[in-house]
Amino acid sequence: FLVILSIFPTLVTAVELLMVREDNCPWCMVWDDEIAPIYSKTPEGKFAPLVYVELSQSIEDIRILESVIYTPTFILVKNGAEIARLEGYPGEDFFWTLLEEMLIENTDYKDPTK
Repeated sequence: FLVILSIFPTLVTAVELLMVREDNCPWCMVWDDEIAPIYSKTPEGKFAPLVYVELSQSIEDIRILESVIYTPTFILVKNGAEIARLEGYPGEDFFWTLLEEMLIENTDYKDPTK
């Protein structure tokens, strides 16, 4: 069963958040410090699990519709296709607000605190 999950991840998770990144990206490192440790524990992280994609591999990733220019770029994917993106990391407070807006506008995500 685990083999199937690794071969067909989009069949298991309909919504995921891709983080396109590259080595030595200073804003990627800030995101890693501020958000990465808690992301998977949040309602957003549980709804849209994070998948890291290296910038050099993003060109061949069929889930990504347009070229990625800036890192980090966060791409919201539903059923294996890009539906929204956030270019750059605007800081911790703005990130959560923008991510929640992306999720609400493009998926059936509901804020559990409201």
